[in-house]
Amino acid sequence: MDFNRDEAQEAGAVVVVGLLVREAARDAGLWPKLVATGLLSVALPEQYGGDDMGIDAVSVLLTELATDAVAAPALPTLGFGVLPLLGAVSEAVAAEVFPAVAEGAVLTAAISEPGAPLTTEPTTKAEVIGDEVRITGYKVAVPCADQARWLLVTTDSGVALVDAAAPGLALTPSSISGELAEFSVKLDGIVVPAERWLPDAGPRLHRFVLAAIGAAADGLLSGAVKLTAAHVGTRHQFNRPLAEFQAVAQQIADLYVVSRTLHVAAVAVNWALGQDDSNPERQRRIDDDLNVLAYTVAAELPRAMQKCHHLHGGIGVDVTHSMHRYYSQSKDLARWLGGADLRLERLGAGCSSI
Repeated sequence: MDFNRDEAQEAGAVVVVGLLVREAARDAGLWPKLVATGLLSVALPEQYGGDDMGIDAVSVLLTELATDAVAAPALPTLGFGVLPLLGAVSEAVAAEVFPAVAEGAVLTAAISEPGAPLTTEPTTKAEVIGDEVRITGYKVAVPCADQARWLLVTTDSGVALVDAAAPGLALTPSSISGELAEFSVKLDGIVVPAERWLPDAGPRLHRFVLAAIGAAADGLLSGAVKLTAAHVGTRHQFNRPLAEFQAVAQQIADLYVVSRTLHVAAVAVNWALGQDDSNPERQRRIDDDLNVLAYTVAAELPRAMQKCHHLHGGIGVDVTHSMHRYYSQSKDLARWLGGADLRLERLGAGCSSI
């Protein structure tokens, strides 16, 4: 594979960078501005006004936004919502959902359950009754559920596209580290039309969620390392820049190695998912790579952020400092994944089954 961005990907990245230069907001206030750029349409099919670029474009957008620790609903909307739905929903549903996304509608996914982060074996029940499906269950750590127009909900037999205004759906706010709001979601007999029922979409959704988290983690660490390098290059001690001290230089070098490792893992997986190849053996290899990526993010990203804090002399713990945004968002990503131990266990299970 070629790790370099193509012309279209680079053009998207340039638009994001230009937007972040012009706008000061790094939270939900940036969302309308992002919508106005047209970037939310890059992955959408051409028949709905999009550029049909899929995950190749989305991964670049998520990485660039995360490089500046933007806490807008791009990750759940594009990574958790749009990508899993592409080519998986009927024309009627696509015609309703995709144009709404282009205009700023938020999507999200409800995958995690109590004690089971991003579970592949959900206990949420789906009962098919004629041309409808009834959903009952409880989900946790659902990002931007209060803003979402639709939620992709995993169940024991498939994925349901649930209207956020559906009767029987209740939200409870959750504690978070960053600025992207999360909720626990109770589904009490939610009725979903058959056309919004995707019985085979569970594995697909899980793959895209992991890949999107990896792309965001790549951007967060890259941005944090640049911020830290700038700090130690301009902060003086004993009349010398901190970067000239050998111990500091070695720690920055370690951070660079971790950042590049995470970048390679994230880009490789997102590239692989973008290839039109449904060969079972290839899909198995992609799942292995996703497990490696998830473990790398859960294990290495929090440690790297702690080192960035250390090199900032601890001033990044102040919520007004930019470093706080990077660290808090990284903690949330690692928590969504279930932590390093869980990811190592799943990675090991995959290796032992070969």
